[in-house]
Amino acid sequence: MLYYLSTTWLAGWGAMRVFRYPSFRIPAAALCALAATLWLFPWFIAKLKAHQQGLTKVRADTPQQHQKKNGTPTMGGLFILLTVTAATLMWANLANPYVWCTLGVLVGFGAIGLCDDWLKVSRRNSRGLPGRRKLQLQLLQLAALSGLLHWMPPLDTHVSIPFVPVHWLNPDFGWLYLPLAALVIMGTSHAVNLTDGLDGLAIGPTIVSSMVFLVLAYVAGLVLTFRSNGAWVDFNVADYLNLPHIVGTGELAVICAAMAGAGIGFLWYNTHPATVFMGDVGSLGLGGALGVIAVLTKNELLSALIHGVFLMEAVSVICQVLSFQILGKRIFRMAPIHHHFELKGWAEPKIIVRFWIIAIILALLSLVTLKLR
Repeated sequence: MLYYLSTTWLAGWGAMRVFRYPSFRIPAAALCALAATLWLFPWFIAKLKAHQQGLTKVRADTPQQHQKKNGTPTMGGLFILLTVTAATLMWANLANPYVWCTLGVLVGFGAIGLCDDWLKVSRRNSRGLPGRRKLQLQLLQLAALSGLLHWMPPLDTHVSIPFVPVHWLNPDFGWLYLPLAALVIMGTSHAVNLTDGLDGLAIGPTIVSSMVFLVLAYVAGLVLTFRSNGAWVDFNVADYLNLPHIVGTGELAVICAAMAGAGIGFLWYNTHPATVFMGDVGSLGLGGALGVIAVLTKNELLSALIHGVFLMEAVSVICQVLSFQILGKRIFRMAPIHHHFELKGWAEPKIIVRFWIIAIILALLSLVTLKLR
């Protein structure tokens, strides 16, 4: 909105020119989302408590000590999504189609999670939407997203390989790219959902991933202009770093900043012992948004490293199920893997902080790929 005003009605006002620069709007979006979350979340938590009235039930298939968390309000992720959407609408260039693609997945997947959370609360148990129904609704939304992409410049079906310059190896997947993109988006969404089992465990790596994608999105679309020998010269940062250059992805950095800011504000209330839970509305929505940003910035494969904590949680569940069905034995004491460490005697805060440390290490390794290419 402010970007639009700075280029139209208020274009003649010199002070408005600052709103045209992503370098200003990115931190502004983060600060607005953070301030709104810290200021208004207590009111929102009170509303959740009044409406849920202690009806929230912790899943039965969790360690026994989790049962003491019964009654803690859930659906806190709804406020994160509202805050991120508001900050994006205020600070992003709304003429950018990548912005709407990401917001569409954020809100659409979040709506599926909201329905799931509401069914759990209204039925007073931990069962919500069947898993098959969630997948169907997500596939339907992704089909609509693929239709929207046809109105944009032709979708790039090449896949960037981490640590490898794009001019060395940049395979074209053709029509197979759509299933790959759907797998990345839906896989990230459900992996974040599986990780959301301890206080602050999911939102910490989400913040870290948002910051990494902020850098990647900004660099992918960044072109610097400077004066050399009396002439203006454009310097393409992505080409210099041997990365895919995608015009317009810099605006995705605004959304990433808003997600990081809102996530930090939410963590203030979600840290152990949590006064509010994210719920599926937050985990599915934020995970889906991170997945679509990975696709739009051509970091489909690198996202496996960036989201290493989420991937580890999802793989632990898959391995547990397959091992039990095929061999009749369990690999872990309980899956996802954070419950395994709980049953081994690790304190909940220790698990959370150690997973955060792993997420930060993987984030740094991901950023290293920028120069190694």
